[in-house]
Amino acid sequence: MLNILIIDDEANIRKMLTVCLESRGHRVTAVSNGRDARAEADRQVFDLAFVDLRLGTENGLDLIPPILGACPWIKIVVITAFASIDTAVEAMRRGATDYIPKPFTPEQVQIVTDRVATVRSMEQRIATLKEDLERLHPDVSFSSRHPGMQRAVELARQVATSEAVVLLRGPSGTGKTVLAHAIHGWSRRADKPFGTISCPTLSPDLLESELFGHVKGAFTGALRDNPGRVASCEGGTLFLDEIGDLPLTLQPKLLRFIQDREYESVGDQRTKRADVRIVTATNTDLDKAVQDGRFREDLYYRLNVIQIDLPPLADRPDDVEALAKNMLEFFSAQNHKILKGYSDTAITALRQYSWPGNIRELRNVVERAAILCNTDTVQVEHLPVSVAPHTPPVQLGDHVSLKTMEEQHIRRVVATTKTLQDAADILGIDQATLWHKRKQYGI
Repeated sequence: MLNILIIDDEANIRKMLTVCLESRGHRVTAVSNGRDARAEADRQVFDLAFVDLRLGTENGLDLIPPILGACPWIKIVVITAFASIDTAVEAMRRGATDYIPKPFTPEQVQIVTDRVATVRSMEQRIATLKEDLERLHPDVSFSSRHPGMQRAVELARQVATSEAVVLLRGPSGTGKTVLAHAIHGWSRRADKPFGTISCPTLSPDLLESELFGHVKGAFTGALRDNPGRVASCEGGTLFLDEIGDLPLTLQPKLLRFIQDREYESVGDQRTKRADVRIVTATNTDLDKAVQDGRFREDLYYRLNVIQIDLPPLADRPDDVEALAKNMLEFFSAQNHKILKGYSDTAITALRQYSWPGNIRELRNVVERAAILCNTDTVQVEHLPVSVAPHTPPVQLGDHVSLKTMEEQHIRRVVATTKTLQDAADILGIDQATLWHKRKQYGI
């Protein structure tokens, strides 16, 4: 069922179209002039509009842009008794999708309406599938209170609008792939393809084929032509992850492509060109790789036009808390639960953990907690032992050492106070002593 707007100054035409369309289950709004048409388009969402070319002293073609502005997804069909090639071309140029002359039959109206219904159904299905795909991963927010991360995101936004090659550096799991996607999304290439190649995952021969493509018969197993990622990303962005592991044999070919935008597929002597922006990432020291002869110096300088460093998550405890809450919302919905948040003890454990796996490890920890949590709040026991050691609480009089008693008491006080100063005040020690105790017990 479509929501349809009819704009015609002839009452008989409006009535005929209304009866015809409503009899097939569509919702219809009929108006006689441009002012009412614009008002209706601003008020409700339409899938289809029938627009008369002549509306008294008004030109129906002039209504097409404002209606599209109000409903960008609407399909507009121009109807007129003064059909000509010129008016049809002009209607399409202004954004109309179809054109039928008067007098028309109910069958003609049905054909046009069914065609629009099919297109709208496909568009809506695609939009739904896109939303489903986006829900497979929690949204990653680039808001941060850490100065280093703020600088990285701001620099990424600035260079996104340029054509410069970007090198993202940082430990594994810090979000380099996500930031590469964001750079593409912020660029003028956003509506073009984005491709990713992980350099360590393929042998040198397969990596060259994946990058530049191959022709049928180029090697054993090449049963058909493969255009390669460079060709498939035409006009867009290609992200080369872990570029430090790019084989030496491939490095001059990548350098040539970056400089000249030219390449050859495996087994093909023809030179091809492609307009593709390169973004790379590494967690290795490329300067040392150059010194060791494992990476070409000239390629390094071409890749290092813009360098963006992402800080490890362990340096960003405030961001850990914000990311963990954002991820919990996603995973609680995915697991059909209503989780309000974390206990103070759980938050403290998350903030104090060293996160060697960075954001990727945090994501896994939060997903696990959302699955295991059987209350409305994630507790410390829902976290892995590696993140929050689950030592059984001790009671006064238990047969344990004073050191164990002291450690657990300090852990509980730190976990249930908002600041370290508050914890030190409760414990009756100064912050320097508390710092030494925390270091001693790994708190």
